[in-house]
Amino acid sequence: MDLLISTQWLADHLNTPDLVLIDASWHMPATKRSGAAEFAEKHIPGAVFFDLDAVSDHSTPLPHMLPDAQSFARAMSALGLRNTSRAIIYDAAGLFSAPRLWWMLHVFGFHNVGILDGGLPAWIAEGRATETGPAPQRSGNFTPIRKDNLVAGLEEVRAALAGGSDLVLDARAADRFYGRAAEPRPGLACGHMPGALNLPSSDLVANGRLKEPQALKEALNALGVDGRQPVITSCGSGVSAAIITLAMARVGLPLGRLYDGSWTEWGGRADLPVATE
Repeated sequence: MDLLISTQWLADHLNTPDLVLIDASWHMPATKRSGAAEFAEKHIPGAVFFDLDAVSDHSTPLPHMLPDAQSFARAMSALGLRNTSRAIIYDAAGLFSAPRLWWMLHVFGFHNVGILDGGLPAWIAEGRATETGPAPQRSGNFTPIRKDNLVAGLEEVRAALAGGSDLVLDARAADRFYGRAAEPRPGLACGHMPGALNLPSSDLVANGRLKEPQALKEALNALGVDGRQPVITSCGSGVSAAIITLAMARVGLPLGRLYDGSWTEWGGRADLPVATE
C-alpha cells in the first residue's frame, strides 16, 4: 500500500472487505477537544476510532506511552484489524496524530498501512459523505511482532547525544525548542536536549498535508539527515515526532527510532541537562 492514500482512492475502495479505516484523531490537552466526541459527531463512513490515550501504557505517568504487545493486539483486533488487512489512518487536523498510529503499527509489525492525504478536512472539503454515531462493531485477529529497533528509550537517547551516534531531531516549534515559550504541560523545563536539532513538524506539513518529497528532502538534508547517520525523533509527547518519521519514509530514508517519552520525560526530570541555544 502507498504511504499516502488519496481521497479518491479511498472513496473507490471504501467498502472493500479487508480495508480497516481508522480515525486516529488526538488533540493537545489545552485545546479541550475530544477526538472520540468529534468522531461521534462526524466521521468517514465505516471508520472506527483509535483512542491514543486509552491504548497506552497506564503503568507510567507519562502520556500515551507505547502499550505492551498484547494490549495493543487486543485493541487493534477490537477495531477489526487482522494481519492480512489493509489499514488507512486519518485525523481531524489533516496530518497531526495519524502518523503516531502509523508508527505504532510499524512497531508492532504491521506494514500494510497508509495515511489519508489531507485527512478528514480534505474529505469534507470535497463534499464527500460523512456519518455520525458510534463506530460499527468489528472483530479482528491481529498478532503483533514488536520491533524495538523503531523505539528509543531515555538511556539510548542519552547515549546517542553523548556519543554523537545518532542525529536527534526535535519536532516541537522553535519557540518551545529554544525555551522562548512555556511548555503546554505544567512542570516541564523550557528548552531542549543539549545536542538535539530542531525540525518543527510544521515545516514538513502544508495545509494539512505532508509536503512534496523535494521540500521534505531539503528540510531533512539541511540538518544532515541523508541516511548515513541514524536518526532519533522526539517532540513533546511522541506524537508530532512521528511526522518526521513519516517524512523520512516518504523520501525513502530509514524510519530511525522515536523517543517515546520525548520532552515530557526529559524536561520533567531535574537530573537531566537542558539547553536554550
